[in-house]
Amino acid sequence: MLVFAAVFLTTAYQFLKPSERLPVFSPADVNPEMVDSTVQHIGRAHKIADWSFTNQNGKKISQRDFEGKIYVADFFFCTCTTICPIMTKNLGKVQASFRDNPEVLLLSHTVMPDIDSVPVLRKYATEKGVIDNKWHLVTGKKEDIYYLARKSYLAVKTANSSELYDMVHTENLILVDRERRIRGFYDGTKDADIDRLISDIQFLLTQK
Repeated sequence: MLVFAAVFLTTAYQFLKPSERLPVFSPADVNPEMVDSTVQHIGRAHKIADWSFTNQNGKKISQRDFEGKIYVADFFFCTCTTICPIMTKNLGKVQASFRDNPEVLLLSHTVMPDIDSVPVLRKYATEKGVIDNKWHLVTGKKEDIYYLARKSYLAVKTANSSELYDMVHTENLILVDRERRIRGFYDGTKDADIDRLISDIQFLLTQK
């Protein structure tokens, strides 16, 4: 009986442990409307593509600065008066939760880079309490940002290839692990999703 109980408990743990509730997302796991046709065939090999942008301090940063880090990505613009202020406020909660942990970063891409210049991002960052080197607000070529949003982060609906560079406006926050894999999607306007995001980051921190 003792042996049976031990086997049962071990098996039950394997089914119930947190890792089973935090999958690795591939394009096949996501609503097809969120996946560009050119990446629909990719399985577990899907990872965030290489990127390079300029942050609120005028510093060039790339995926190399995020190597081995856990991070949350989103898409916003400084003059947005609808979902963006709520998302930014909620990301502030995430920042506060991991303020002293260098393994966790935040990455916010402006979707209006023609307006959100470095000085504009700097002003926004100061007003919103963004901590430099913890939370990067980035600008760059619109095509590069929109490409990543749709083909790498699977963050926004795309009906067809002609919409690849259409406006990106989404409440989605995307959790990326140390291996540049997507581990979760969260509604940045909902408190319950922010709590879940924080919990999932804490879980990833335990995984080496």
